[in-house]
Amino acid sequence: MKKITGIILSVTAAALLLTGCSKNKDGSVPKNSKEIHIRVWESKDGIDTFIKQAGKAYTALHPNVIIDFVNVNVHNTTEALETDGPNGVGPDIIAAPHDKLGTLVTKNLILPTENPQEVSRKVLKSCSKALTYNGIMYGYPASAETYALFYNKSLIRENELPRTWDQLKAWVQKFNEENPGKLGFVMDIFSGYYSILFTTAGNNRLYGESGTDSQRPNMNTAAAISGLKLFQSLRSDLGLYDTELSTASCDALFASGNAAMHITGLWNVNPFEKAGIDFGVTTIPCLPGESNPPASFSGTRGMYVTSCSKHPKEAADFLDFILSPEIQQMRFNLTGSMPSINTSVNSKYMAGFLKQLEYAFPMPSIPAMGKFWGETEGALKNIWNGADVETEVRSLNEKIKG
Repeated sequence: MKKITGIILSVTAAALLLTGCSKNKDGSVPKNSKEIHIRVWESKDGIDTFIKQAGKAYTALHPNVIIDFVNVNVHNTTEALETDGPNGVGPDIIAAPHDKLGTLVTKNLILPTENPQEVSRKVLKSCSKALTYNGIMYGYPASAETYALFYNKSLIRENELPRTWDQLKAWVQKFNEENPGKLGFVMDIFSGYYSILFTTAGNNRLYGESGTDSQRPNMNTAAAISGLKLFQSLRSDLGLYDTELSTASCDALFASGNAAMHITGLWNVNPFEKAGIDFGVTTIPCLPGESNPPASFSGTRGMYVTSCSKHPKEAADFLDFILSPEIQQMRFNLTGSMPSINTSVNSKYMAGFLKQLEYAFPMPSIPAMGKFWGETEGALKNIWNGADVETEVRSLNEKIKG
């Protein structure tokens, strides 16, 4: 509590020094007898604490504006907003991953960014691009994300880290033979979020370079077929026949010291540190024929002013406030999430994520992504279990067209 209070005090002090529009000419904060409540739908697990603490810092500058946190899981916001908005009980602000943007816009659930040019200058280019739909920016990027290769330093030396998937296979086979009961490599192989990386050689991108061509998913290209054949080979080559490879299982294997390498994201830094694992983070091995790491999905957690907000100006101002370096540092301290602006944070792992982010591409935000998420897991399971790759990807490509 002392640490959080200290953060809030320092953030508030810095903001008071830097923010001119919120003060009178004599330096005092203008008073308004009308109290405004801004309802924010967000998740728990540290993000709730962030919203509450950022809200307190904002209210210190704007005493008549109160930020109210309401726990709504980020994956349920779109459906809940469709129901609650028209009934007059919706929030002023919601959070949602940027791949939901197309749905939010086409259903008229959110408003465009109040000050898009200024926000675009502040934030990472990938975040600005992720929150732009049909040439219009919506929302404010609260954090950025991608995944990378975590490695357990007690199980693999840094000079052994594989640069290619062939090198990874060779190292893992030797490790598995010498360490019964442990695994050299794990990842959630049935999640399209992670396994998309196998399809990205030769600049092959889901729904095209811009991520907006719903009629060209590009999951049946030569690059995708070749990459998914490599994916399929991992089952036997890495001895993963009977291993449970869900996200939770892979996280548990790494956290318990029973996996040497794991592809996951910055959100696992705090859990793995608490588990006592001495680990590092580096880029994902190159696909065959490539000299750079594969393109992982990059994600932006957007926060949006809703169309049903009774106080859209104040809501937008609060979201602009959370883009300040001080508040982004606070978010990192509380949640471990990557800042959405170009600012330094105190983390020995950030360099690995930032390097992988150089090769990442934003998850498409068109409505067709709903089909991608719904259909890809089944296709990946079939391929993993030995189905003909070309047959599976031809079928998948048709199913996920917009």
